[in-house]
Amino acid sequence: MAANPDPDAALMLRVKEGDMGAFETLVEKYKVPVMSLVYRTLPDMIEAEDIAQHVFLQVLKAAHRYEVSAKFSTWLFTIARNLCLNEIRRRMRHPADSLDETFREGDENPVRQVEDTRVKGPPQAILDGELHEKIDEALAALPEKQRTAILLCRGEEHSYEDIARILDCSVQATKSLIHRGREALKEKLKPYLRSGEWESP
Repeated sequence: MAANPDPDAALMLRVKEGDMGAFETLVEKYKVPVMSLVYRTLPDMIEAEDIAQHVFLQVLKAAHRYEVSAKFSTWLFTIARNLCLNEIRRRMRHPADSLDETFREGDENPVRQVEDTRVKGPPQAILDGELHEKIDEALAALPEKQRTAILLCRGEEHSYEDIARILDCSVQATKSLIHRGREALKEKLKPYLRSGEWESP
């Protein structure tokens, strides 16, 4: 790793030394992106909050083992994805428990979706609400790796290399996942989407 780690990795090294102020800074910065990823994977806001808390608890528990081998955000989102996968596996083992519950389990193995707060008139707000509902449905229908790759790619801080680390696959496979996911979304959203939101940068 370079001699000058990213600022968040530097904060995490302070957490490793017991600096709880640094930990609170990281939580404040990443709680919304983490919740967004979790909620898009298994949509239930209350449970998303619960799992986001588990993610940061795992960060704290693993702090003594932390080494700067990648960007902090890559490590963090790997933890978040692992917790999501644990819950998906649990639901497959116990489908009857999955009707109303989302996340409960943790794992010590270690996007920005921000609501648009611009004021819109009622007709535009209704149309936007319908569009977001269709986008959510289309995202939910994607395979987990495609969905996660798409969500991480939409943020500004994740490179293909970062996403590949989080998904534990090659950069080429990551690019393929993103391409296939975008094509599937465009096909499903063709009647609704005019903004080019899912086009490549």
